[in-house]
Amino acid sequence: MPIMPDHWIRRMAAEQGMIEPFVEAQRREGVISYGLSSYGYDARAADEFKIFTNVDNAVVDPKAFSEDGFVTRQGPVCIIPPNSFVLTHTVEYFRIPRDVLVICLGKSTYARCGLIVNVTPLEPEWEGQVTIEISNTTPLPAKVYANEGVCQFLFLKGEGAPEVSYADRKGKYMGQRGVALPRL
Repeated sequence: MPIMPDHWIRRMAAEQGMIEPFVEAQRREGVISYGLSSYGYDARAADEFKIFTNVDNAVVDPKAFSEDGFVTRQGPVCIIPPNSFVLTHTVEYFRIPRDVLVICLGKSTYARCGLIVNVTPLEPEWEGQVTIEISNTTPLPAKVYANEGVCQFLFLKGEGAPEVSYADRKGKYMGQRGVALPRL
């Protein structure tokens, strides 16, 4: 599976709306970088954050998820409590081609501060805003900045299209906007 270069990503964004809005060159002056890079695309965190808290002694259960376990904040910055976790989503809306799998990696700027970004792969023909999971592994509060880079997506082109895509099987997270909570 070859990794796709900047000119392919640019073409797919222009011709097929693969990334909207699309930032054609990496922006980095005074911000955590975002936009097109050599072999990927650095996406931005939106200004909506769901911060996990244990105020009501909630239990996190992926089969019966309750919103009692977090508080929602909107703004230019999110402070993640020590050893805690936050959900946000990308500013960008993605439309993944049928013969492409997308892998997400965290930004090194955040990783060096103890913030770990986890996103599951974007499967062939999935589309939506990507829900981003950020863990603060430090014993200190940590900041995440809205509308700045939070993770990098790498586009891997398969030898051919799969027999069944995410859209074909009507995946439960198809077309999501905003933070999508766990679904069974």
